[in-house]
Amino acid sequence: MLVVDPDSYPRHKMCGEYLSNEVHDVLREIGLSLDELTGVVLDTFEFTSPSGRQVRTKLPLGGTGISRYALDNALYKLAKERAQFTQARVQQAHYNDNSFSVVVNDEVYTCKQFIMATGKRSNMDKTLNRDFMNKKSPWLAVKMHYTFNMPANLVQLHSFDGGYAGLSKVENNAVNCCYLVHYDSFKRFKDIQTFQEQVMSVNKHLETFFSNATEQWEKPITISQISFEEKQPIDGHIMMIGDTAGLIHPLCGNGMAMAIHSAIIASRQLTQFLNGKKTRDHMLIDYSMEWKQVFATRLQYGRYLQRVLLSKTLTTIGYRAIENIPFILPAIIKKTHGKPVRLHV
Repeated sequence: MLVVDPDSYPRHKMCGEYLSNEVHDVLREIGLSLDELTGVVLDTFEFTSPSGRQVRTKLPLGGTGISRYALDNALYKLAKERAQFTQARVQQAHYNDNSFSVVVNDEVYTCKQFIMATGKRSNMDKTLNRDFMNKKSPWLAVKMHYTFNMPANLVQLHSFDGGYAGLSKVENNAVNCCYLVHYDSFKRFKDIQTFQEQVMSVNKHLETFFSNATEQWEKPITISQISFEEKQPIDGHIMMIGDTAGLIHPLCGNGMAMAIHSAIIASRQLTQFLNGKKTRDHMLIDYSMEWKQVFATRLQYGRYLQRVLLSKTLTTIGYRAIENIPFILPAIIKKTHGKPVRLHV
């Protein structure tokens, strides 16, 4: 197996850095101990409105607070024991005559199956002319690690005009702040700092955070043109995994676990194909069907939740309902998360 990756490790990456416990057993099966990487166990969720109203509930499944800097590097070290790596960028991938020709830095590799895990948006998506790339997206995201005193078991989601911000701890006592904002809300301000002060800090909980937190990096990570349009898990005979197959809204806090889970599904299907137990067509059809069965409903609920959260009227109604009927919030969370998954079943 050859893995082509343009990045080196360790490195930081845009992410809410909440890892759902649905993949905890899988990581242990492959030899990765989350307990050795981080001691942050997240079991409580707090949700606040722009006006500062807040509700809190126990997370039905819970999760782990871990940075992509630590998690990706640990996975990279394990993967190097099982696969070859080359630090480069894939330029093209063509399927022809039951195999793929993959162009990497002007060299051509031939393989039985090509898998894409290029994240939210990539040059390969443009090369393949995937539908979502033809639609302009108004979303941008900002991420920064801070030093700030907050409970280690708490995940906070704070809404503001045009977006929402997630706060939770990761290893080394750092707090990850990652927020998504509609460009129409952001473009009226000259820079990130001004936007945080004049828009986000209208929410008193975010005002407290930004007034007392200390930035750990010289500058934040930013990404624009984040698309939540529907994608397909198969395109041009290529298997898509993670955000490349479908991006769940960050407010659901489940992107990392979904990426790992989709890789498990792809691995099982690919193994059957390589062992001669399935044809390529059956593998691709079965992967697409299983992917949609596992993730399509979660993605749809994520879209519903985002629409509610970005509507002041619907948000007000939603908060009143949650306050009066406490079990609603855990039930909503369950709709965007799965059950614990194992590598071997």
